[in-house]
Amino acid sequence: MANPDIVIIGSGIGGATIASGLAGSGASILMLERGEPLPATPHARDTRSIFVDGHYRPKEMWREAGGAAFNPGNYYYVGGNSKFYGAVLIRYRREDFSAMEHFGGVSPAWPFSYEEFEPWYSKAEQLFRVRGTLGEDPTEPFHSIPYAFKPVPDEAPIARARAELKGLGLHPASLPLGVDIDTWLKDGKTGWDAFPNTGQGKVDAQTGPLTAALTDPNIKLETGAYVESLEASADGKTIAAIHYRQNGDVKKVSPKLVILSAGAVNSAVILLRSPSPDGKGLANRSDQVGRNFMNHNSSAMLAIDPRRRNDSIYQKTLMLNDYYLSDGKGGKPLGNVQLLGKIDGNILSANVKFAPKFALDFMAGHAVDWYLMCEDLPDPESRIMVDGKDIVMQWRRSNMQSLDGLTKVMRENFRACGYPIVLSRPFDKRTPSHQCGTVKMGDDPATAPLDPFCRSFDHRNLFVVDGGFLPNSAAVNPALSIAAQALRVADHIRKTELST
Repeated sequence: MANPDIVIIGSGIGGATIASGLAGSGASILMLERGEPLPATPHARDTRSIFVDGHYRPKEMWREAGGAAFNPGNYYYVGGNSKFYGAVLIRYRREDFSAMEHFGGVSPAWPFSYEEFEPWYSKAEQLFRVRGTLGEDPTEPFHSIPYAFKPVPDEAPIARARAELKGLGLHPASLPLGVDIDTWLKDGKTGWDAFPNTGQGKVDAQTGPLTAALTDPNIKLETGAYVESLEASADGKTIAAIHYRQNGDVKKVSPKLVILSAGAVNSAVILLRSPSPDGKGLANRSDQVGRNFMNHNSSAMLAIDPRRRNDSIYQKTLMLNDYYLSDGKGGKPLGNVQLLGKIDGNILSANVKFAPKFALDFMAGHAVDWYLMCEDLPDPESRIMVDGKDIVMQWRRSNMQSLDGLTKVMRENFRACGYPIVLSRPFDKRTPSHQCGTVKMGDDPATAPLDPFCRSFDHRNLFVVDGGFLPNSAAVNPALSIAAQALRVADHIRKTELST
């Protein structure tokens, strides 16, 4: 497709969803994806292959600023990171759209309200066929449209855990999920959290919006297309070309509109390594591209009762937001608690070296596995940089007091529920699965690269639509918010760029 109207870089949640929002517009659209479709192989349901051998991890290394290289959990397949996501499609709470004070500082407001954004959340939930229910979670914001599908059911040990938490006066609620559980289990009796989706069990970026978008004959997908840089026009006001490599060939395409959706890290990297007169990269008048990197402060917590076996297969159906808006005592927010997919001894062995396998199998078989997630606050010195061909991550964690507080209160709660052993371990930089904030939106071009519709203030034909636009990380999974904004931006492009 020579010089299409629109080029979308990346086929993850942002890119695939905006493509679906532009389908039927009559515009010629080319999607460039550096990866290939995820093949269906026995590795896809093998916990040793996935979690110990790292079969699906990328063949690249990033560097810590001033430190060692590490292999990031950043996946390059059609559908992006969503091929491995936990399929949690949860809304930011209404309060997340306003400035909120945390132990570590202030989480900034969005440039528009929850009420303005709410219809796009509803559209995104329908697009991703989200399963859920209303009325269980006191922090749940207003929904104009109820969930179309009932929640994924609790397995018996999880129903018991739900009842135990209720018995403490807490409000456990069903996770909103993009999972067709019957279809998932037909392909293998495993969880889906961090397992690759090689079939139709999860509604991810590929199986949901991208499949819908590609029914439009004007939308084409090219794989193996690694975008190296963007080229600005002579006056610097637009993007004139995209330079990429494919099958060893150097290629160039010059669309009318460019939509960058390579993920918060790689979108920032593409902009930073693109030539500019000041050497700071493109869309960077504010000097904020790559800055304000956020990735959630999170821990795994195992509630273990050696007397009771947890024979769940998938487990990930429950969340708890009683400490989302305060610490439960009128203090500042802590965060979200939700189940992990069911672990086994192989998964534990990837993180607990030298322990006997039989001991890890026993521990996993008697644990209920939880994920504690707290807001990481934006900091200009927490950033993604480039050094030659290297991606450099300088992640400065913030607000760790919230994670400490959430860990303490949940340990107390699980012990009160009858679990005598409660273990926790923080996640580290190798899992940037909730990456956001690197090309944030705002009202002021002096402090933000993007306007509230994710258009670059510097280049009028450039949009950046992925987790990079998020001004705050909240304390919930970002996928649904990215998808909702992608639909909102697609509608804006239709009205402002494609209506004439």
